[in-house]
Amino acid sequence: MAALMLLSILACVLVGNMGKIFRRCELAQVLHQAGMDGFRGYSLADWLCMAFHESRFNTDTVDHEADGSTDNGIFQINSRQWCDDYRSSTRNLCHMHCSDLLTSNINDDIGCAMQIVQQPRGMGAWLAWRKHCEGHELSQWVEGCNVGSR
Repeated sequence: MAALMLLSILACVLVGNMGKIFRRCELAQVLHQAGMDGFRGYSLADWLCMAFHESRFNTDTVDHEADGSTDNGIFQINSRQWCDDYRSSTRNLCHMHCSDLLTSNINDDIGCAMQIVQQPRGMGAWLAWRKHCEGHELSQWVEGCNVGSR
């Protein structure tokens, strides 16, 4: 009986910390409410395009890089500079653990992404944005989402 109770508690904890795959318009609403549309001159469509090409809107995506760092979460934020991965010395400029970027709550991801985009490279910090979004017509990313886009 005690083992069953422990298993139930563990299952609840794990479910609460799981990632999430957002639907496009669902993510558009969250990003819009967070003030990302027009932030530092980037449209909501820029953010959606980048997030799709980085993670397919999946918050628990982790990509292991050749240098030993990891890209984490819906925006694929790198551990070398932006978060602490518990394995190597990092700058941790967003003052967070990389595992915090892997949950269904993306408020911390948004805050860190806003810090990243304020750097001189802006959204150019994301290779996927440079390759798939920069200079492209992006209106389809917000089409039908009932959010204003700049």
